[in-house]
Amino acid sequence: MAIKSLSIRIDDKMLNKLHVVADYEGRSANSEILVLIRNEIEKYEEKHGEIKIDSK
Repeated sequence: MAIKSLSIRIDDKMLNKLHVVADYEGRSANSEILVLIRNEIEKYEEKHGEIKIDSK
């Protein structure tokens, strides 16, 4: 599985809060974002069914 890079725009206040949450959870900010994204995808799939992705 290839690892892709994604840039986001985030204001200083939100970024600082993200770092606080990530530190509390013992994660890097990047890892915390991945956990948050994974959780949201799981919630979406629980409601709407599995997301099918075509292999290239």
